[in-house]
Order: sequence, then C-alpha cells, then structure tokens
Amino acid sequence: MTKLPTKGRKNIVYLLIAGLIFGAVYMTFFAGEDLSKTQDVEITTIQTEYRKGTLQKIVIDGNQVIATLKDGSKLIAFKGVGETTKDLGFDSPEQVSLEYKDTEGDKFWTELLLSIIPFLLIIGFLFLMMRSVAGANRNAMSFGTSTARSYDKSKHKVNFSDVAGTESAKQELIEVVDFLKSPKKYLKMGAKIPKGVLLIGPPGTGKTLLARAVAGEANVPFFSISGSEFVEMFVGVGASRVRDLFKKARKNSPCIIFIDEIDAVGRHRGAGLGGGHDEREQTLNQILNEMDGFETGTNVIVVAATNRPDVLDPALLRPGRFDRRVVVDMPDIKERHAILKVHARNKPFDKKVDLEKVARHTPGFAGADLENILNESAILAARCNKHKISQQDLEQSIEKVMMGPEKKSRVLSDKEKEIIAYHEIGHALTGFVLTNTDPVHKISIISRGQALGVTWFLPEKDEMLTSKSKFLDEIVSYLGGYASEKLVFGEITTGASNDLERASKMARAMVTKYGMGELGPVVFGEHHGNIFLGKDLVHERNYSEQTAKLIDDEVSNIISKALDISGSILKKNRKGLDKIAKELLKKEVLNEDDIKKLFVGLKR
Repeated sequence: MTKLPTKGRKNIVYLLIAGLIFGAVYMTFFAGEDLSKTQDVEITTIQTEYRKGTLQKIVIDGNQVIATLKDGSKLIAFKGVGETTKDLGFDSPEQVSLEYKDTEGDKFWTELLLSIIPFLLIIGFLFLMMRSVAGANRNAMSFGTSTARSYDKSKHKVNFSDVAGTESAKQELIEVVDFLKSPKKYLKMGAKIPKGVLLIGPPGTGKTLLARAVAGEANVPFFSISGSEFVEMFVGVGASRVRDLFKKARKNSPCIIFIDEIDAVGRHRGAGLGGGHDEREQTLNQILNEMDGFETGTNVIVVAATNRPDVLDPALLRPGRFDRRVVVDMPDIKERHAILKVHARNKPFDKKVDLEKVARHTPGFAGADLENILNESAILAARCNKHKISQQDLEQSIEKVMMGPEKKSRVLSDKEKEIIAYHEIGHALTGFVLTNTDPVHKISIISRGQALGVTWFLPEKDEMLTSKSKFLDEIVSYLGGYASEKLVFGEITTGASNDLERASKMARAMVTKYGMGELGPVVFGEHHGNIFLGKDLVHERNYSEQTAKLIDDEVSNIISKALDISGSILKKNRKGLDKIAKELLKKEVLNEDDIKKLFVGLKR
C-alpha cells in the first residue's frame, strides 16, 4: 500500500474542516423552508382564507401550518396538538394542495451536527498543533545531521575525457581513482592511500568539474558538500555535521568526500576576533580530527577545492590530512584550444571557424570563460536566425565577455567622439612603435560596458615571466591616451582615469614588489593578501616614513619618464595620429588589417 505524503494528509485535514464549517453554515441558514416572506397569523386567519378559496398550498410541518396564497405570500400559524386537517376544516383536497412534512428527524441530525462541529474543530486544531510540534522535534533531532548529497552517476555522468586543459591535475586524480579501484597493487609496494587531495586554482579553472569527473570514474560512493553548509548560528552544529558525514562515509568505504570552498570553514585559527569558541573553528577542529585523528585505516579520501589556499590553517595542509595539493592553473594556448574543442562538441560551427585563433585571442581566460564565449556565440547566431556559428560570432562574443555588450544607443557629441578617437589612437600608436608591448589587435570607439572606447593588445604567445622593459613600455602605452589628449586639445579629460590608475599600480608594484626600481632588490610591505580583520588590526608596515617618501618619489619618476616618452612619440608621428584618428572616426572600428595599413612608417 502506497503511503500518502505528509503534504497530502495535511491537505485532506484542511478540506475536512472546511467541509464541516460549510455544511454547518448551509444547514443553519439555507436548509428548510424559505420563510423570508411569511407572516405570523392565528390559525383562524388561514381557515378564513381557505374558505374564501385564496389559498394555493398548505404545508403541515409538525405543529406548524404554512399556507401559500395565490399571490405568492405565505402565512404561518400553529395548530393544536393532535388536531387533524378535518378538525381544522381542511376537508376539501380538490380545493387546495395539502402536503405533510415531518422534519423532526432532520432537525435532530441538524442539531446533532451543529453540536458536534465545535468539538471536531477543536480536535482538528489540536491534531495540527501536535503534528507541528512533532515536526519541530524531528528537525531539532536532525539539526546536526550532514546535508551531504550522494552523487548520482546515472544523471550527471562526467568522465576525465570531458575535462581538458588540466592534464597534470588529472594525472594526480587518476592515481587516486586507480587506488580505489585496485588498491592491492599499491599495498604490495607498501603505499598508503592518500587522506586528502586539495584542488587549488583561480575561479573557473575547473576544480569542481575535476571532482565530478572523479565521481564519474570511481566505482565508489561519492558525497559532495559545500564548506558553508557546515556553518550554522549555533556552536557545535558544524562539528556534529562533520561527524555525521564521516560516519556515513565509513559505512560506505571505500568512498570519496568532496568539500567545495573549504576555505569557508578551514581558515587560519586564531586570526579572527571570535576566540576559540567560534563555530567555524570548532567545525575545523572536528575536520582535522576526522581526517587524521586516533581512528586510522579508513578508506575515505577527502577531495577539497579552494581559490584561497593562503588563508587555510597550517594543520589542514600538513601531510596526513591533505597529502596532495593539485594546482589547477589558468590554461595556456594549447589547453585553451583543447577546452574549446570539448565545449564545442554539441554546437554547429561553420567550416571556416578556427578555434585555435579563438584560443590565441583569449589569454588569461579560464575554462568557464571559454565555455561562456561559445555559449554567447551560439546565442548570437540563434538571434540572427543562423544555422551555424561563424568566426564573426565568436569574435563578437569574445569582445562581449571581455568588455561587455556594445552600447550603440549611448549618444555622444562630435567633440566627445573626436576626443575618444585621439585617446584610443594614442594608446595604439605608442604601443605599436614600442618593441616590448603586445601587438595591437583592434581599436574601437563604440561604447562597451563602462568604457567609451577600447584598444585591444593581444599577445602572440603566453608568457610566464615579465621583464622590466615590458613593464616600462606598457606604462608608456597606458599614458598614450593622456598624452594624446594633452597634445591635440591642450587639456585632459576624465577618460584617462583608469589608465592612470593602471599605470600607477604597475609602477608601484615594480618598486615595492619586484625590486625593479632605483631602491634596489628589496620588497617593501606585505603582499600575502590577508583579509582577516584580526590580523589587519595588528598589521605593521615594514618600512619607515622616509622610505615611503622614497617609494612615492620613485613611482612618480617612472610615471613622469613614461609620459615624456609617450608625448615624444606622438609629436614625431603627429601626421599619422591625425590620419588614423580621421579614419577611426569614419569607420568607428579598426581591425588588424586596417591597423597594418595605417600604421606603416610610424617612428620610434
């Protein structure tokens, strides 16, 4: 027999109560004879009307006599007990319709129902209250129960073949999966199963996707939970959930536990202001004990993911807990190409589409960004009623993801367009003639996102190291728009604010972080990126006020020299600057082919 769901049982109770109330109201106000137009009279009045022949119908209802006149009005009177119709003089049935109605039984059931309804309502109310209290008790008893979800392989099947661009990370996880599938060959060599694997990498690089691939490849139970699901407002609940999670895992061992965003509970202890009784710290203590406490030998592997490894507690990172740290870094050009191929499997592309070109044009993009580009290109092609995705759709989606959608509705005056054109050409021209900047890919004065104009510099290849000369040339290029406005219009606008910010930030990093300034190979200040309030309160600068002034002077000197170089380049190429700006105002967008033609002959 199928058990009725709790929600269905509650609905039935509500319907029964509503039906009882409706029945009581109906029987009280609507049942029986409609006496709204009746007139109370003596029985002799009805007898007189009967003899006159003005009656249409007589109803005998117990001791009541209800007479209906031919005009529709009604008279009501009471007869004596035991009096019959003959005694009343109603002895001519052919003259008027006589009807006998015994409502004593109906009145009995009506009165009985009306007397029972209040008790039924009280019983129903108490029943609902008891169920509510019982439900609250059950919830209270399960408050510390783990909310981890078991991975359903049949619905969400992901294999390592569906993950591209992270070959080294996959190899580390393949060994873990192989250990769970065939542990004997490792145990023969005296190897122990790793307790934990920590996936480290920026957002969008595929850490969670790798965990799903592990679940798809391993023939063992897989429990997934987020770090934030352990933390509650009551102290001890998170620790209780950790105990319950590992208890379930040991019952199903060998198995894998995946904790996403472990930094939510694994932050450095003692760094905050909550003290040792903080709920987060209690939860972390329980995790540490479950992973490598007194109970050992359990075949439970913990896979965790975070993009903030710098804030994790050292006890969590030591061998015996997270034995392996797998870095899932930003993909290079080959890896981006492989990722694009994976996400392009179910999309119709034109034969001329070059995914390798897309990979070259997307340096610094994570796997999630590349997936978003292909999705945006598919949306754009569908919006234009195309049957296949073209290279142009891909290029437009790259620009949309990088800078936002075009804002052609933004109305600018001719003067503003001219200023923007010269500003962007200033960036492009200085960057083009310098030897250490990336090639100019595209120039646009069409508004995108918060930018009124855009100049794209795209590297020819991925670089892991950046030289001092490249930093200096990029600062010159950043200031090209500022110098161009000052040279052509004799004043500057607010359009250069972001350029100045980027140039100043890069110059200060050269001096304080990379040792590329005149102050020598010294790192000034702390660059660990700590965000803890407790540590910020006791933070001390590791250099004096005199050194701070020297740093400011050095940064100002780098910016001043770069601005002089930028202004000198633009003055030497003033004719070319005007020519290119005129062409940009005409077309609004200059692509690579236009840039190669217009920028020929520019001087250093």
